[in-house]
Amino acid sequence: MPVLPENPIVVLDPDRPMTTFGVREFWQYRELLYILAARDIKVRYKQTIIGAAWAIIQPLFAMLVFTFFFGSYVSAGDALPYSVFAYTGLLPWVFFSNAVANSGNSLVGNSGLITKVYFPRIIIPLASVFSGLADFAVAFVILLFLIVYYGIALSPGLILMPVLALMTAALAIGVGMWAAALNVKYRDVRHALPFIIQILMFASGIIAPIPEKYRFLIYLNPIAAQIEAYRAMVAGMPIALPPLLSSLILTTAILLYSIYSFRKAEDDFADLI
Repeated sequence: MPVLPENPIVVLDPDRPMTTFGVREFWQYRELLYILAARDIKVRYKQTIIGAAWAIIQPLFAMLVFTFFFGSYVSAGDALPYSVFAYTGLLPWVFFSNAVANSGNSLVGNSGLITKVYFPRIIIPLASVFSGLADFAVAFVILLFLIVYYGIALSPGLILMPVLALMTAALAIGVGMWAAALNVKYRDVRHALPFIIQILMFASGIIAPIPEKYRFLIYLNPIAAQIEAYRAMVAGMPIALPPLLSSLILTTAILLYSIYSFRKAEDDFADLI
């Protein structure tokens, strides 16, 4: 009769408790998040002529196009010139849309890494969003130049903009993580995601303020309420708290649901990808 070894050779772990959301495990691998985020930034601008300047080209050129075609016809109110109005909306929108698109395709794009070594898979979409914060910071500098150029008084509310940026990042993490998990199983997501993002842009008040009769939609679109808060901070006006509170509730719900569904599905990623 064979003698069993004193120490077990294989340890079978029970199912991970979903109530913990893997916080302890994530913290153990936190350095990997920094490494992957830095890698995404380097890969994004590798072998480019103008490098990190691409971070400002997308919102800046979109602002110029919107100003040229819509600046004379769209009333942005008296608080902000249309150029600043458009750019302030594009600043969080470009970050949000790029973060969702990149994180939504991140698992499939890192299939070789997922199938070779174990680590919390949630780190991959998180790294895609966090790397976008660097672009947001660079593009924010252009907003400051526009504020000075148009003689807009620097509002104390600008100090709170990083907090609002983290709220936008949380929304991008929630949506991107959910899309990433779906994309592993249904590859149609990678084709549908850009189309959905494009439609959502027109429903977020980027080009023009949302008409009064459709104001109720801002409570259902968390990014639209956040964009209004960004503009209020730049203009030095009071932030409309009810829409922002609704955005916070929806963002929290989306984030928690995405984490739960992602962790529930991640054990099958290596087999499906």
